[in-house]
Amino acid sequence: MQLQIKNGSHLTMKNRLILGILLPIAVILLLILNISIGSVSIPYSALFESLFTDSIKTSWYNIIWQFRMPKAITATLVGAGLSVCGLQMQTLFRNPLAGPFVLGISSGASMGVALLVLSGSIIGGFVHYLAVGSWVVVIAASLGSFSVLMVVMMVSIRIKDSMSLLIVGLMFGSTTGALVSVLQYFSNAQEIQLFMIWTFGNIGGLNWEEITVMFIIILLGLLMNIILIKPLNALLLGENYARSMGVNIQKNRILIIISTSLLAGSITAFCGPIAFIGMAVPHIVRVIFKTSDHRVLFPASIFVGIIIMLMCDMVAQLPGSEYTLPINAITSLLGAPFVIWIILRKRNIAKSF
Repeated sequence: MQLQIKNGSHLTMKNRLILGILLPIAVILLLILNISIGSVSIPYSALFESLFTDSIKTSWYNIIWQFRMPKAITATLVGAGLSVCGLQMQTLFRNPLAGPFVLGISSGASMGVALLVLSGSIIGGFVHYLAVGSWVVVIAASLGSFSVLMVVMMVSIRIKDSMSLLIVGLMFGSTTGALVSVLQYFSNAQEIQLFMIWTFGNIGGLNWEEITVMFIIILLGLLMNIILIKPLNALLLGENYARSMGVNIQKNRILIIISTSLLAGSITAFCGPIAFIGMAVPHIVRVIFKTSDHRVLFPASIFVGIIIMLMCDMVAQLPGSEYTLPINAITSLLGAPFVIWIILRKRNIAKSF
């Protein structure tokens, strides 16, 4: 099947230029700019020198390699992973409001962290020492998202309609959210504060070991998405049409759910819930390239997601200040107005699907 792209079945020269040259260059420039921004001013010459030698000031070298570089790489992984998740969910459910967390994966991770952090008042208060971002929190979030994934997988086998699966996923999210609220009600102020800090999202608290693990999981999820490009294109025309073309709906739905769970689950476990990137980026990409072809949308979403996440991180750092704003707040403050502008500009965003 060949989906038609506006002005023909192939990318225009302008779009090839954007996808093949401009977006990669923008990613590289923003990475350099992101690493250069912080409360301590470091010359660009020292940044480039630190890539090849440790002869620069020890304090500068430690700042670059122990804080700024890990944070910038984490931002690229988060931007790429959440953007692809949102693209998959919007196509699977043919719903412009779908995002990485509509199946309750993020809520499951939140429930896992809540059970760990907020259960202190109930089972003796042995978790007060936990630091947000530790391996214990990552494991708790992973177990929570995995438990929801297993339930969603079992439901997806029994349900043939993707819209029903969407509703079930939203109900799982509401249920886990209610359980978290109950735990908060019985918790003390210190535990609630720990949990709230985790929900703000944080891409600056990972070490190289944690980044390596997250990179492997996200890479696996992205590689799975490559083999799903043709089925996703077929699903754009409806499940009945895709089935008539030989697409195994149930099998590919399960693969999409697994891919999304790997991406969204790992990001939430390591960085906390990060809003809006997954829902906003696919719409931005469709406006730029004026196509629904996932052969274009998949790589473009990765690049644009990285760009936007790096920009949000730079704004969150409040350049020239020692303070850092919650990344969740910045992604929502910058993303929401842009999506509203897209909707007002297109007027009927459903035509993109």
